[in-house]
Amino acid sequence: YLNSYSGPTWYITESGNDTTATGASDDPFRSIQAGINFSSNTDSVTVAAGTYTENINYNGKNISVIGEDRETTIIDGNQNGSVVTLESGEDETTLLSGFTIQNGYAHSDYGSPYGGGFYIDQESSPKLETLIITNNSADQHGGGIFCVNGANPTLINVTITGNTTGGEGGGISCGAYTGLTLRNVIVSGNYANEGGGLHINLTNPNLMNVTITNNSANVGGGIYCRNNSNPNLVNSILWNNSPQEIYFYESGDPTSITITYSDIQGGQDSIVTNDNGTVTWGVGNIDV
Repeated sequence: YLNSYSGPTWYITESGNDTTATGASDDPFRSIQAGINFSSNTDSVTVAAGTYTENINYNGKNISVIGEDRETTIIDGNQNGSVVTLESGEDETTLLSGFTIQNGYAHSDYGSPYGGGFYIDQESSPKLETLIITNNSADQHGGGIFCVNGANPTLINVTITGNTTGGEGGGISCGAYTGLTLRNVIVSGNYANEGGGLHINLTNPNLMNVTITNNSANVGGGIYCRNNSNPNLVNSILWNNSPQEIYFYESGDPTSITITYSDIQGGQDSIVTNDNGTVTWGVGNIDV
């Protein structure tokens, strides 16, 4: 409808209205998607504390969606697909911050069996900051986050916990020449068939100040690496992941991993390379 308000900040509250509201501070929308729909590049969508039961799509807009507090501002996917979708080339100025992302379920009835919490595709490069990603699931890959096809997300101050998938990557699944940067991230208590914490394929993620713990899988409880993947770990912890902390796929293109100033349970000898890759065991590593 014709809207007399044009931003650049769009306001969302639980008591708002999507039928007649303008999205101004004194006339907020009810849904986050309404704010996204009316916004333009460089705009901001500001979301008050509350629970928003919806599945949002940035639709290619380079905007910031900011919740009041990640403990009290919740996007609940209601088991209706990925909670957040970025699949239209959103660039590095795109931001999602200050939310709990929960109860997503990615399955073919809702378009894709990938990415319960987040589905990130087509060279999209969002910044995901100050989030809790929890209790999401996917039939195939990426219980918490799935990224593919040149996507390059950056995660800062994010907790990824209690997500599951019947396929690859309970916490995060990334492949097909994606980039992935994790800083100050906790990946804990996730489950998958392969790669309980992280499953990486044809990608070179950078992990700094990352704790990967208490994840489980049939193979590769902490990190599962395959097909020319080359993760770099700095000042990170892998502990109490089952059945292995780090596992290399036994065939395909060789993989490698570089580890410095990190705490790896079982040390270098615990890394299962299957004679299909190399471990660069740098300075400052411990097993304590």
